[in-house]
Amino acid sequence: MVGEAKLVQALPWLAEPLSQALATARSHALLVQGPAGVGQFDLALLLAQAWLCEAQLLSDQHRPGPACGHCASCLLFQSHTHPDFQLLLPDALRESLGWAQEAETGRDGEPKASKTKPSREIKIDAVRAMLNFTQVTSARGRAKVVVVYPAEALNNVAANALLKTLEEPGGLLRFVLASNSPEGLLPTIRSRCQPLPLGLPARQPSLQWLSEQGVEGAEVLLMAAGGRPQEARDWFEAGLRASAWQALPQRMARGEAAALADWPLPRAIDALQRLCHDLLRRSHGAAPTYFAAESLPTPSLAAPLHGWDAALRRAARHAEHPLNAGLLMESLFAQGRQALLDATPRRA
Repeated sequence: MVGEAKLVQALPWLAEPLSQALATARSHALLVQGPAGVGQFDLALLLAQAWLCEAQLLSDQHRPGPACGHCASCLLFQSHTHPDFQLLLPDALRESLGWAQEAETGRDGEPKASKTKPSREIKIDAVRAMLNFTQVTSARGRAKVVVVYPAEALNNVAANALLKTLEEPGGLLRFVLASNSPEGLLPTIRSRCQPLPLGLPARQPSLQWLSEQGVEGAEVLLMAAGGRPQEARDWFEAGLRASAWQALPQRMARGEAAALADWPLPRAIDALQRLCHDLLRRSHGAAPTYFAAESLPTPSLAAPLHGWDAALRRAARHAEHPLNAGLLMESLFAQGRQALLDATPRRA
C-alpha cells in the first residue's frame, strides 16, 4: 500500500497525531506546529489525503479515519495530480520534498527556465492561483484542500491575501498550514486556525526509523539533531558520520577549522552553536543536549563562552552570503578555542 499508509509506516510516530487530528478537528483550518525535522509536512499531507479519500464515503464509521491509499482519489493524490488539492510551497523546497514536477510551466507545458535563484518565500502569485482554485467547484465532489508549508514562508502580501479566504472559506474548503516557526505567522492567521501541536517523537521509534533508513550511528546523530529524526537522517545523507560528530569538540579545542570544511556554512555554524550550547550547559553543571558528555571538556567559567556564542549568532545572520567562508570558519574556530581556554583556567 502506498500514499497515506506508506507515510505512516515511514514515520510511525505520526499515526497517533493523525488519528487525533481527524477525530478532533473542528475548524476548516488546522495549524500543524512544532520543531523542524519531526514531520509537519508529512502530517499535513496525511490529513489532506484523508479528507479527500473517497473510501470514507463507503465507511460505516461515524468518525473520519486515515485514507485508504488505493481508491481513485488516493491514487490521484499520490501522483500529485488530484484536481481538488493545492500545495503552496517555496520553489527552493520543491525538489527536496519531491514536488519538483509542480514547478511553474510555460505555454508549451515545459518547465519555465529561470535565471534567478529559487525563492524561499511563498509569494502573492502562488496565493492568487490558489484563490482561483478555491472558487471552482470540486471536481470529485469531496472537499477541496490546500496545504501551506512552511506557513511562515508566506511573505506579508501573500499572507494578507490568504487571510480573507481563511476568514470566509467557500463550500467544503479546508486548509492545513504546517509551520516550524508559528511565531513568524501573522497573529490574525494563527487566530483563525485550530492549533495541532506536533512535538518530538519518542526516542525508540525514532531510532528504529533511522535504522530502517540505513543511518549508522543513529543514537549519536539523533542526539546531534536534538531528537529530530528527519534532521538526523538529512545530516547522515549529507555525509555526517557519528565519529566525526563525536570528535568535533576536541577538534574545535585544537582550532582545527578543517573539521567542518566540507559543510555548507549555515550548517557548520549551526553545529558550532550546538557545541557552544552544550559547553555552556556543562559550565553550569547541566547535562549536554547534542553531544555525549564524555566527548566534551568541562569548562568552569561561562562568560568567555557567552562571547563566542554572540560571535556565532552574528555569523549566522550572514551565513547565506559570507564574504569569505573559509576565513570566517577559521575565525570562529579560533574564537571558540580561545573561549574554551579562558573558560577552563589551569590551576597554578
